[in-house]
Amino acid sequence: MIKTTLEIDGMMCGMCESHVNDAVRKFADVKKVSSSHSKGTTEIITEEPLDEEGLKKAIDDTGYRVLSIKTEPYKKKGFSLFGR
Repeated sequence: MIKTTLEIDGMMCGMCESHVNDAVRKFADVKKVSSSHSKGTTEIITEEPLDEEGLKKAIDDTGYRVLSIKTEPYKKKGFSLFGR
C-alpha cells in the first residue's frame, strides 16, 4: 500500500475538501482519501503508486493548486488491547 500526501492551496472549507476528494476518486481507484482545509493537505491510500502529474492536473482542473506531493509506503496501524 502507498500513502500519498498532497499539499494543496485554495481549500477554505469542508466543501472544498469534498471537491478535492471527489477529483481524487474520479482520477484513481483509492482505498481512502481524506482532506483537511485547515492543514492544507490531502492524504490518499492506494494499492499502487499514482501518476503524480495526472493527479496534479485532475486537482488543478478543479481550481485548487497542488504545491507538493510526497509518497511513502503505508502500513496499516495494528490494534492491540494491551497497548503494546
